[in-house]
Amino acid sequence: MAPCSKTLLLLLGPTGVGKTELSLRVAEHYGCPILNCDSRQVFRGIPIGTAAPTAQELARVKHYFIASRDLQDDYNAGRYERDALELLDELFLTHDVVVMTGGSMLYADAVCNGLDDLPTIPDAIRAEVTENFKLQGLTWLQQEVQRLDPEYWEMVDQSNPARLAHCVELSLTMGKPYSSLRTNTRKERPFRILKIALERPREELYERINTRVSQMMEDGLLEEAKAVYPLRRLNSLQTVGYRELFGYLDGEYDLQRAVELIRQNTRHYAKRQMTWFRRDKEIHWIDANNDYEKSINSIDTLLRGGGV
Repeated sequence: MAPCSKTLLLLLGPTGVGKTELSLRVAEHYGCPILNCDSRQVFRGIPIGTAAPTAQELARVKHYFIASRDLQDDYNAGRYERDALELLDELFLTHDVVVMTGGSMLYADAVCNGLDDLPTIPDAIRAEVTENFKLQGLTWLQQEVQRLDPEYWEMVDQSNPARLAHCVELSLTMGKPYSSLRTNTRKERPFRILKIALERPREELYERINTRVSQMMEDGLLEEAKAVYPLRRLNSLQTVGYRELFGYLDGEYDLQRAVELIRQNTRHYAKRQMTWFRRDKEIHWIDANNDYEKSINSIDTLLRGGGV
């Protein structure tokens, strides 16, 4: 690594690929903290469904943005960008490397590139979208996003009404797809960014996801969903795992079907994550089946300016 350089080491990859343990070992190797960039792990009260680090894992390395917000808090990529940059200013005073890890593409992009300046949505359009959603439900939002912005549809969480409504509102406001407004013009950052992503064969990844969902159920995911069920309309709970179990608790289908839907929707989410990551030519890919020493040696080489 170049003298006096400061590097944000971004460790990415789809859900279930194995980021947590490698991020811990990398942070231990460099003696640095970890910044979480998972948009759901920032919330308290839902550690099982968000696969948050365990107490033992949190004890190994100092973490930030884990269970730091209440479910009722209005937290988004813009606020995360501001909070993370402010924290990095402090951490780089004492560390040359800081690890950031997670699977939320928008959060990672916000820190690396900054968010685009988007237009203010007129009250009339917001009211119209809100009213149509109330009357016609999630299916209407999904159809509108597919119609107005098929490119964004391929990468968005297709069951998250807040994300879908945001796309519809902006597309209607500007008269063109929301994705065309996202210029991804990079804002200058006072540190170097090194992006690493883990990959596995698709079938292996999907099997890991299926197994992890089973483990979550054994660990008490249903009980966790029951505890937050009264808050089920909150944006923080519009995510895979809880939505499907809320449907079960509402009597829409049985528990076995709910678990099948969690597995299916998690696999779909992982596929969208990979589509997003593959578009980023700055990412260096590492085989998740490598032993940890080999992976860390590869990262060391990249930090020094070499290839893997």
